[in-house]
Amino acid sequence: MEEKVGVETVMAGSYVEMEVVERGIKPRRSFKSKFSSLVWYGGSVYDAWFSCASNQVAQVLLTLPYSFSQLGMASGILFQLFYCLMGSWTAYLISVLYVEYRTRKEREKADFRNHVIQWFEVLDGLLGKHWRNVGLAFNCTFLLFGSVIQLIACASNIYYINDSLNKRAWTYVFGACCATTVFIPSFHNYRIWSFLGLIMTTYTAWYLTLASILHGQVEGVTHSGPTKPVLYFTGATNILYTFGGHAVTVELMHAMWKPQKFKAIYLLATAYVLTLTLPSSSAVYWTFGDLLLTHSNAFSLFPRSPFRDTAVILMIIHQFITFGFACTPLYIVWEKAIGMHECRSMRKRAAARLPVVIPIWFLAIIFPFFGPINSTVGSLLVSFTVYIIPALAHIFTFKSAAARENAVEQPPRFVGRWVGTYTINMFVVGWVMVVGFGFGGWASMLNFIYQIDTFGFFTKCYQCPPPTLPLPPPPVPLPNATFASSPAAQPPSDQLRRLI
Repeated sequence: MEEKVGVETVMAGSYVEMEVVERGIKPRRSFKSKFSSLVWYGGSVYDAWFSCASNQVAQVLLTLPYSFSQLGMASGILFQLFYCLMGSWTAYLISVLYVEYRTRKEREKADFRNHVIQWFEVLDGLLGKHWRNVGLAFNCTFLLFGSVIQLIACASNIYYINDSLNKRAWTYVFGACCATTVFIPSFHNYRIWSFLGLIMTTYTAWYLTLASILHGQVEGVTHSGPTKPVLYFTGATNILYTFGGHAVTVELMHAMWKPQKFKAIYLLATAYVLTLTLPSSSAVYWTFGDLLLTHSNAFSLFPRSPFRDTAVILMIIHQFITFGFACTPLYIVWEKAIGMHECRSMRKRAAARLPVVIPIWFLAIIFPFFGPINSTVGSLLVSFTVYIIPALAHIFTFKSAAARENAVEQPPRFVGRWVGTYTINMFVVGWVMVVGFGFGGWASMLNFIYQIDTFGFFTKCYQCPPPTLPLPPPPVPLPNATFASSPAAQPPSDQLRRLI
């Protein structure tokens, strides 16, 4: 029987994708090929769910209790629920704009088989070069500092199980380790890593929850938050950052075989993330209270045990994975800038990607402020990248009646169609501009400047406990010997008088 290979056009809602369908006898696949597809190359809805849930929350699990100490229990829980919904809404907007852009381009016979679509290209295709430039600047800066935060978190966590090196030295080590992510081609290749990453965050979240409950409240615990507006808005912007991890939405959708299903997947992933963040942050704050105000990393308050050390190691591995998630879009932007994106050789592409890691490494050494840097990035970058710009882009893309009528995806009925969508978008823009960027930016910058004044740039060991020096042994008296007092032991006035 002759083998036939054809191309079939598959309608998925209003989205059209081209799939190669093999008819007849399927060729035999080797064990190596099967194993590679099992652990290495993915694009199913399950891969997307694992990627979204794994990438949504990483080191922020360890800083959310710190935010609760700034906000108080009630505000901490309410802000998590509120920003969870807002983040899911703007992720929906980004997915709609991606489908709209890709459908228009495919109608023009564009071929994306060797090209990864990115957010700035969506803005360029729908709204023009000025939107592209703004989106590219905010998105790349956010992903740059997102990678910096993961690198800082690696050094901060490993210190609690091995303090033979200071945190700055550990940053050097993990910077070299994270540079190996240049060999991961795209988000298709995070299948096994996303699966393992979600297991790691789940273990860590429930370790924090159960260990806090079993430990019980520390003696004299107080829960005084919120006490100051600066602390309150700093904590709120850290939660804004927590649920603003969809800056890689377009790349994740492009890695899916059926990207029109992304909306439901992201909502389900965010709902699962809430089952990790709410219990862990609430339990840790209940146990330690105001002690968290000076301990931005929750690990620092738990006594060392095999369970805690396991959580630390798993979080370090997960932060390595999240570093790759944040850095891969930067690698692709850099490849496009230097004309290497469609190169077939992964070795050449990996070598071309290495310069991207250097500024990340350098910034992590300059600003090792684990915790406060999250709020600063959240207020100044996340607020625009994943909240304000997507909402405004959706408004301007469909501002004309013709654009709304011919839209690939119509807004759902339960939000009020176009009127409801526009109302929600304007609320998102207004809220994030005033509360997130305005008050949050003011508070987080004051806190960040305070960290610089307190610890300085290039600090060796941020928030490390002071070293305990061993007491000198008592002097052994010699028989019939008298000792003159040393100049250092005499009053300063006597020393000055002697010098004069």
